[in-house]
Amino acid sequence: MSQYFDLGDETLWNPSNGASRMFRRQVALFEAELELPSGIGPMENDECQIDPVALEVFVNALVARHRRTGHAIILALSEGFTATVVVLAERAGIRLDWARLGAASAAPFEDVQVSAGTGWPPAAGGGAWGAGLRERARELGGRMPR
Repeated sequence: MSQYFDLGDETLWNPSNGASRMFRRQVALFEAELELPSGIGPMENDECQIDPVALEVFVNALVARHRRTGHAIILALSEGFTATVVVLAERAGIRLDWARLGAASAAPFEDVQVSAGTGWPPAAGGGAWGAGLRERARELGGRMPR
């Protein structure tokens, strides 16, 4: 069995029930963390509609938060979810501005792991900090059935 994440009549993702259930639970978690709706609607009859306007705001906020986090555990826990949302956003026609997202933020880093001292430096074009996330999104995108 599988479930459908759709934008109108187009299926953006068709994961197994287990993957869908875990993803949707993470959606709820990150909606609460960001205090933003994701644009990923409820699952009804194995179908979920995606609102691209809300998803664009959500994915930009999600990636920006990922950018400002310097805590290794939080990054490890959130990277797969963030990469999955990036794939959905790209499939929905949303283009992330990696250069803008990678620019030095006026907001301070959040949840910095003091012992690690490994905050990601800003890089032109969303470089070093975003390279791993973009690579993970490319890898997942090839494995996420439509």
